[in-house]
Amino acid sequence: MMPSHRLAFGPLAALLLCVGLIGLATMVPGYSAVRQTVSEIGEVGSPARAPFAILLCATASCLLIFASGVATWAKLRGRSRWPALFILLMAAPAAGVGVFAYPHPLHNVFGVGELVGYQAPLVVALTWRRAPEDRTVVTFSAWMAGAVWIAILANLSTFHRSGALWAAIGPYYGLVQRSLFASWFVWCAGLGFLLLRRRGAQAQRW
Repeated sequence: MMPSHRLAFGPLAALLLCVGLIGLATMVPGYSAVRQTVSEIGEVGSPARAPFAILLCATASCLLIFASGVATWAKLRGRSRWPALFILLMAAPAAGVGVFAYPHPLHNVFGVGELVGYQAPLVVALTWRRAPEDRTVVTFSAWMAGAVWIAILANLSTFHRSGALWAAIGPYYGLVQRSLFASWFVWCAGLGFLLLRRRGAQAQRW
């Protein structure tokens, strides 16, 4: 598969997850995306458990292919391949979260493991910053890294349920949790589009 085709799997992963979660939520009677977590869609006993696991494994597969494309792109242009590794480190926990449905003990282990993969935008911003031609990619990644970290901090409020922050966002925790997924996958899709555009511009020059 050509590197450019593999880069398209970043936007595909984002689209697949978004459409899939919206669709699967309709399979769970009384489910509220505002109040309830994503894991509750595919928890043990849920009618959406099996398709939820399939969705996350499919999304993880897209991320694996995307990471391969990013690694190839970076190698050809003399850039660090660390971002590709961090995308890979998002793929494995994503699949684990789906396979080991809540309340399986490994479900939360894989969920915490995603924190490493969430640093991929920051890794791009730091490791590709010296290349002037990558300024747009770096700036976009830096902004999205900030958005990811704001979402991470908001999600950490669940560990302090007696605090004022949790009192404010608790009734909307489903949306708060989704803000973390949304910010990372918006970055994932944006990175894919930006790298594809860069490749297209270079091809035109040649």
